[in-house]
Amino acid sequence: MEIEIYADVVCPWCWIGKRRLEQALASYGGDVTVRYRPFQLDPTPVTEPKPLVEAMAAKFGGRERAQAMFAQVTQVAAGVGLDLRFDRAVQANTFEAHRLIRFATERGLAGETVEALYAAHFTDGVDLGSRDALVELATRVGLDETEVREHLDSPLGRREVADDLTAAQQLGVSSVPTFVLAGRYAVTGAQEPETLLAALSEVERRESGA
Repeated sequence: MEIEIYADVVCPWCWIGKRRLEQALASYGGDVTVRYRPFQLDPTPVTEPKPLVEAMAAKFGGRERAQAMFAQVTQVAAGVGLDLRFDRAVQANTFEAHRLIRFATERGLAGETVEALYAAHFTDGVDLGSRDALVELATRVGLDETEVREHLDSPLGRREVADDLTAAQQLGVSSVPTFVLAGRYAVTGAQEPETLLAALSEVERRESGA
């Protein structure tokens, strides 16, 4: 079964959803192929990186409200073993990060790259809008530094990522994470592992005609 994950690497619930899916797959007996699909929570260009706390405070009505949101998601993330440090996170446009994920997919390292991007943003405070930072992350997961830099410095993959983002909108993906199972069945949100496992089993039953 193919599982397509529509997500953004600056979305904390997407990282939580990825971890919960991994927990569900650990208990699932079927064969699956995971494909990462791009989505941007905010496609607005970021001309100068600034602390995420400041950006979210401006967007959601003040630092206090932003901190309350951060506290809630941090607690949930800790429950699945993730360390979110919003005080370190930097606002970034993720288009180039999605180009890197596409590049990594072609070389069989998509999962490792996505995980590295989440950790870099939420735990280490890395600016994912920086090409130099993306190149460094890519080399850590085993991608060739020269190839990655040449790819990001070229127009390769730009049209494809833009087309994928448009396709997500046309499919009606409006919130992430969204998991599309077997190309037909959508599960939205960072659902509990038990819910995802039940969905996988149901889709398997339907697809087999049982």
